[in-house]
Amino acid sequence: MSFASYTDAIAKPFMGITPWILRLSFATSFVLHGLGKFPMPADGLVRLFESKSIFMPELTASLVALGEVGAGALIIIGGIFGTTLGHTLTRLGGGMGLVIMIGALSIAHADWFITQKLFMSEQIFLLALALYFAIRGNN
Repeated sequence: MSFASYTDAIAKPFMGITPWILRLSFATSFVLHGLGKFPMPADGLVRLFESKSIFMPELTASLVALGEVGAGALIIIGGIFGTTLGHTLTRLGGGMGLVIMIGALSIAHADWFITQKLFMSEQIFLLALALYFAIRGNN
């Protein structure tokens, strides 16, 4: 038996849960980040948005918190349903996550673009996972 065949035999029983590893990682991170901004509006986020002249900082901060929780929830709920609805919910959650991560990187971490700091942060992975779910849905 070749080494590749051996590793395939070990991995095969776990193939069905691999999408859930990504799904749960993304959803847990987003829900926890969002809940960390409660009660709304999160004062620190409001101050950041005010310093960046973001329109209606209190409302925007609240929408970010709700969007993070919502995106994470949609990724989980979408995965539970194996239907067209589930596929759509997963893509919607990924799209919401993508918008939030682009906003976070543009507003809070603009100095990170294409630097070592970006690629050593969790934000790049959340962005990549959001893009993955927005494109792939449940496929």
